[in-house]
Amino acid sequence: MKYFTVAASFAMNTLLFTPAQADDMVSYTTGLDYGDVTFGLESAITDRGFVVDHISHVGEMLERTRADVGSDVVLFQQADVYSFCSATLSRQVMEADPMNITFCPYDIFVAQRPGEDSVTVGFRSFPEGAMQVIQTLLDEIVQEAIEE
Repeated sequence: MKYFTVAASFAMNTLLFTPAQADDMVSYTTGLDYGDVTFGLESAITDRGFVVDHISHVGEMLERTRADVGSDVVLFQQADVYSFCSATLSRQVMEADPMNITFCPYDIFVAQRPGEDSVTVGFRSFPEGAMQVIQTLLDEIVQEAIEE
């Protein structure tokens, strides 16, 4: 019985303190070249009339600062995050709940791990309700970006 209590306690602590990952993100993996994916992503965003406000070069930053933070781990061959917004949709979701401001701007990441040919592209998932219109939009953009 003591073993069961210890095991149950360990399991509960693991569940409570392990960060959720897969449930908080939507991602797709493709065999397309990284440059083709980023070109497709930018095109899918701008073809809808949106402007890419910022591209965060996360992979470059992590590599540039790797030695400074005492690490020898190369996390990405390439990794960028594209940020953009939609005045119409942002107003719609924030009129439903002004605190939906926390989700703006909308970000889509593109990443390639060292030694891998595949590229992963995705975004954080959004809560049920008004923000599902944004989740649907981002999903459509990502799928268009990786169409072959």
